[in-house]
Amino acid sequence: MYFESWQQFWLMGGHGPYVWVSYAIGLMVVLYNVLSPWLKRKQLIKDTLRSIRREEVGQS
Repeated sequence: MYFESWQQFWLMGGHGPYVWVSYAIGLMVVLYNVLSPWLKRKQLIKDTLRSIRREEVGQS
């Protein structure tokens, strides 16, 4: 292993905060890209069902 201790691993020679913030931002972007379409799809299905029900009530 390149680091002698876990503390050195987390600090990475003074660059640790930048590295870990970059990883956190990258993870947030990936999570947004995964969850956003799923949530939008869920809302689209909900809106479509509501529209279908509205049309059925209007026709009867």
